[in-house]
Amino acid sequence: MAEIHREFVGLPSPLVGRAGAGGHPCQGVYHRPAGERPRTAFIATHYNVDFSEHYLAEYLAERGYGFLGWNTRFRGNEAYFLLDHALVEIGVGVRWLREQAGAERVVLLGNSGGGSLMAAYQSQAVEPNVTPVPGMRPLEQAYGLPPGDLFVALAAHAGRPQVLTAWMDPSVTDETDPLSVDPGLDPFDPRHGPPYDADFQHRYRTAQRARNERITDWALAELEALRGGRARDRLFAVPRTWADLRMIDPAIEPSDRRPNWCYQGEPAKANYGVFGIAGSCTLRTWLSMWSLRTSQCTAAPHLARITVPSLVVHATADTCVYGSDARTLYDALAAPDKSLEFVKADHYLQDPPTARPRAADLVAGWLADRT
Repeated sequence: MAEIHREFVGLPSPLVGRAGAGGHPCQGVYHRPAGERPRTAFIATHYNVDFSEHYLAEYLAERGYGFLGWNTRFRGNEAYFLLDHALVEIGVGVRWLREQAGAERVVLLGNSGGGSLMAAYQSQAVEPNVTPVPGMRPLEQAYGLPPGDLFVALAAHAGRPQVLTAWMDPSVTDETDPLSVDPGLDPFDPRHGPPYDADFQHRYRTAQRARNERITDWALAELEALRGGRARDRLFAVPRTWADLRMIDPAIEPSDRRPNWCYQGEPAKANYGVFGIAGSCTLRTWLSMWSLRTSQCTAAPHLARITVPSLVVHATADTCVYGSDARTLYDALAAPDKSLEFVKADHYLQDPPTARPRAADLVAGWLADRT
């Protein structure tokens, strides 16, 4: 096994100052083969998950590549996420790879939720299109971002508003009461399933979209009500977001996944727990990240601006990313050179134990063919 050199990278953000305790807003860890300066390097960033020690970093470094697991200031801070700000801070990492690490080619790795985020980065770099949420100024730093040279989507969702809406429990009747329920839409009422018939699935999906739209209507109205007052934004909670019917019923979009399971365990328990995506939001974060109507975190429009060689890798035993997600990403890519590959593994490629090295071989092999 090759010796791996790890370097902590802490850099200023063009948008906010350094923390009083000393931390830089932009931070990550650069992995590379010891004694080498790779000509090709990856960068991986997520909306809020810490990617500094990403699970593929060492594997790809062993195969001769650099890997910057990179965090914006929104790591662990999802409630305050703003897309245009995050893209500027991803650009800090890309510039460091080119100007300091010596990378001649940069591969944008969009893993999990990071798929749509890194797609948005490349999209903004090649054809600026991301606009600020209501009440915020455009960022001049969001123009002239350095683009990547290749793009990889790994176990990636189709977009932040899409994944939230697909996971939402539409039986919530009162957003301020996490126990409120419409019995006619309750996915955990055995009278409905599983298995769930086509009529229930249709009503359920329609009601999920309606719930997302209701929250957007409310958020826009709240922002308008705050205009001119002391407060510019406010926090609110979004309960019950582990209720995709596919999590419960394996007959819907069959795959190698574990039935009746999600990233937080059994859906019926997770759905009524306190850990969930979009659990805490500001009004502007909802509009920036989660709203079907206003969010620019949907992958497809950004993928339509990506023309560099691109690879989509789907983990077939993923409990919450499905084959349709991978096909949506692949079909939306504008790249003439694009590939869709599959690995039999869970979302984080932990099971089976060979999944991570196999995925690294797959990505490295694809990349080697494009030197």
